[in-house]
Amino acid sequence: MSDCYDVAVVGGGLVGASFALALSSTELRVALIEAVAPETAGQPSFDERTTALGNGTRRIFEALGIWQEIASCACPIRTIHVSDAGRFGFARLKAQEQGIDAFGYVVPNRVLGAALWGRLRQTNMRIEVPATPETIEIGADEVSVRLRGRAHLLHARLIVAADGAESRVRTAAAIDAKVEDYGQVALATTVRTDQPHRNVAYERFTQSGPIAVLPLQTGRLAVIWTLAPQLAAQVLGYGDKEFLAALQEALGWRAGKLLEAGRRAHYPLKLSRADETIANRSALIGNAAQALHPVAGQGFNLGLRDAAMLAELLASAAPGSDPGAPELLARFSQWRGQDRRGVIRFTDGLVKLFSDLRPGIRVVRDLGLLLFDVAPPAKSALARVSTGFGGPTPRLARGLPLNKRAATSGALS
Repeated sequence: MSDCYDVAVVGGGLVGASFALALSSTELRVALIEAVAPETAGQPSFDERTTALGNGTRRIFEALGIWQEIASCACPIRTIHVSDAGRFGFARLKAQEQGIDAFGYVVPNRVLGAALWGRLRQTNMRIEVPATPETIEIGADEVSVRLRGRAHLLHARLIVAADGAESRVRTAAAIDAKVEDYGQVALATTVRTDQPHRNVAYERFTQSGPIAVLPLQTGRLAVIWTLAPQLAAQVLGYGDKEFLAALQEALGWRAGKLLEAGRRAHYPLKLSRADETIANRSALIGNAAQALHPVAGQGFNLGLRDAAMLAELLASAAPGSDPGAPELLARFSQWRGQDRRGVIRFTDGLVKLFSDLRPGIRVVRDLGLLLFDVAPPAKSALARVSTGFGGPTPRLARGLPLNKRAATSGALS
């Protein structure tokens, strides 16, 4: 097996695996490096948590040929209910009113991982798993990666960071990241209630942080409960009965009476933004470029659009051209910039708006929710969030396959 590649992808989680699979339809020589085998319990990307997939993401998976493996476990979101706990503000969105079947689909991460890696293992690309880069050296003409426990170097003309918010590739590329701690912890679980979910998703803003409740194909609900660290530690120590009572009080009764809770996981919430998404022979996608608060469920969808656009630019380049060429990477950064900045502002703004407990702000916020509830244009704009905040839409996100046409015609047509 050759140790020389066109593209080395570090990180085989949801975004990295999707990017590598997109490139498998090209003639590029690709190596995928992942630290944890996808089928093991220790794999953080493919655990029992769920991900909300926007319609653009569904089209990407359709174009990659794996949606049919995911669809049976994908629960459509047909109504979204937003409320401000203890206040008068609320808003409702219905997919039917927007002329679409669903706003998105909720899928267990383990299902996504099985579909992606099942297809990856049918390709001819080099897959190193479990494998961890010990050293990464980025030179003028190539990148050299030494994997821990391996004798030989792996060489590539482009290295793509899909290795998360603590990206080693980003560090090797000398790209700084700004990190803002929200002072919140996300507690993730599933619950069973006494009534059907009717494909309704709830976003409830409380004084301690937002609670997202998403419908699952099993009939259960996925819950992401945002809490202050001290309160999160207290809640995590509760037995099932105490936990359900505390969650019921915070959530209210719109979703029904909570009867049973599943296994609980928790993780701190931070906003991480790389100063740049490219450097010499390097590109960042997914959480390596930006890791967001889960409040609007946009992090993975944004990262997947990063992956789709970079794959398109690489596939559209002339045969034999340099995949790490500065002009290609500059185009990727430029085309993804507007969408990236828009989603970050939108998500961060929501967190801070609903964390502001000043009485005047809360009144204005609730009035805004009520006005939104009766404003069709605003609802239509929000319904299009999952397709991006501007810039060219990747071909895959329009359900089209990658091709080798010139990048300008491929991305902008």
